[in-house]
Amino acid sequence: MRLKVEFTTEPFDLDEAPAHALVAREVVAAAELDAVDVGPFGNTVEGGSEPVLDAVGELLRETLAAGATRISLQVSVIEEGDR
Repeated sequence: MRLKVEFTTEPFDLDEAPAHALVAREVVAAAELDAVDVGPFGNTVEGGSEPVLDAVGELLRETLAAGATRISLQVSVIEEGDR
């Protein structure tokens, strides 16, 4: 099964990326994912279910430890042909 996860971490800071956002980028960059798109207002990752779920668990733990006060995420199953 393939998964797509869209996520944001808060609080936002438009002047510079907060520590939790930098940690989120590091976590997803280091994970064995097929696609990573990091942006200022949202992030998307795709891959096999186990690597994605492992990355999400680490993302939650690490960004909360780095000061995130809210993490919003949406997980979708990717059907063949949806890419």
